[in-house]
Amino acid sequence: MPEAERPPHFVRSLERGLAVLRAFDRGRSELTLSEVAGVTGVTRAAARRSLLTLADLGYVRNEGRFFSLSPRVLELGYAYLSSLTLPEIAEPYLEALVAEVSESSSVSVLDGGDIVYVARVPVSRIMTVAISVGTRFPAYATSMGRAMLAGLSEADLDGYLAGLVLERLTPRTVASPKALRAEIQRVRAQGWALVDQELEEGLRAVAAPIRDRAGRTVAAVNVSAHASRTTLESMRRDLVPPLLAAAARISADLPASGRR
Repeated sequence: MPEAERPPHFVRSLERGLAVLRAFDRGRSELTLSEVAGVTGVTRAAARRSLLTLADLGYVRNEGRFFSLSPRVLELGYAYLSSLTLPEIAEPYLEALVAEVSESSSVSVLDGGDIVYVARVPVSRIMTVAISVGTRFPAYATSMGRAMLAGLSEADLDGYLAGLVLERLTPRTVASPKALRAEIQRVRAQGWALVDQELEEGLRAVAAPIRDRAGRTVAAVNVSAHASRTTLESMRRDLVPPLLAAAARISADLPASGRR
């Protein structure tokens, strides 16, 4: 959040501490103090205070020059997942969908500009990046992301596109906010999204929105398949109908509050 937009209650030390936690990921499981400072953009002194405090609280381990996350950080994510009944509602429908189409299926929610996986039933590993609950991908390059972006108001979509920095993840990745807006309009019109190898070469996916009882898009469900064995036409013909049926069943089972 820009400095000028921060409200009076904003706690900068908390912001720095959370930034330090987010500095660690699959490719950076161990970091030195200097590396943490470089990734987060905070001073070495601020990074050191945050790391030592997190270590005192049990969220970070320190071995020599290197810091890493401890299993205790899972408590932070579990508090959210344990209060979210969407995965519990969706899981049997995902299992039935996977049994019907013999392809992997997932549910995700929108968090800022990313999708976050909250449920998944795989049949095989078709991506070079492993996917599990908590995995994040940029919304613009995913079918579930586009299904959820299509549910935004025009004002919210304008804000998202205005701040979007597009990274070409593959040669097929959408190239501009204007092109992405056109794709989102297509998703709105047809009620589902199809992405062809924009997140990763060889990966195709279709997704449909999950809506609460007020009609608001609160999540999305997808089916993903490898391009070598599934044509775009077969995805539209064979995967979209059962996907839409599963999305409708999950939506119908959501309580009035949407996700809970």
